[in-house]
Amino acid sequence: MLVIDDEEAIRRFLRVALEGQSFQVTEAVTGKDGIAMTTAQKPDVIILDLGLPDIDGLEVTKLLRQSTKTPIIILSVRGSENDKIAALNAGADDYLTKPFGMGELLARLRVALRRVIQPINESVYTDGDLIVDMAKRLVTAAGKEVQLTPHEYEILITLVKNAGKVITHHNLLREVWGNGFENDFHLLHVNISNLRRKIEPDPTRPIHIISEPGVGYRLKGTE
Repeated sequence: MLVIDDEEAIRRFLRVALEGQSFQVTEAVTGKDGIAMTTAQKPDVIILDLGLPDIDGLEVTKLLRQSTKTPIIILSVRGSENDKIAALNAGADDYLTKPFGMGELLARLRVALRRVIQPINESVYTDGDLIVDMAKRLVTAAGKEVQLTPHEYEILITLVKNAGKVITHHNLLREVWGNGFENDFHLLHVNISNLRRKIEPDPTRPIHIISEPGVGYRLKGTE
């Protein structure tokens, strides 16, 4: 695991906490060093700060995405929706705002690592009582077959293929409806609401499709 952050206190905190969970941690202070270490060491996960002294973290993310699919988790004091959307659109897999809870970071790391070790390329996805059989186009929840509209199914499949990763509203709309629908947030919200009613035990407290307010959605996945 590679931590790219110019704050020594943050690096030290992450090293102690993550090594206590049996992770091997290396550190970089600048974006340039982080890119070079990624090429040389090929880490399983990258934790990246946006406010680096030489290259902005967004640019680092874009440069990394030219050569690697390694999961990138942003840790930043920048907490606006626009910052989160920009980072995710640049290629980041997840985004946590400082200060952050170590429990949440560890959960996000486990999901990211699972995608690296066991990429979702099989035809059946299972998370608790939710089963998605992509080969048969069959969805079951709580043991019962769920009837989805074509758009609801495409939303779910897009989330399944990126389980644990935040998908922005723009990208989800583009993926499911195509170009020209990227800003039709109401259309997406209505379909997500309908989908939750069909697959969630309690749609008012979803455990599968998680909202990232103002940014997008992610399928929680098993942690």
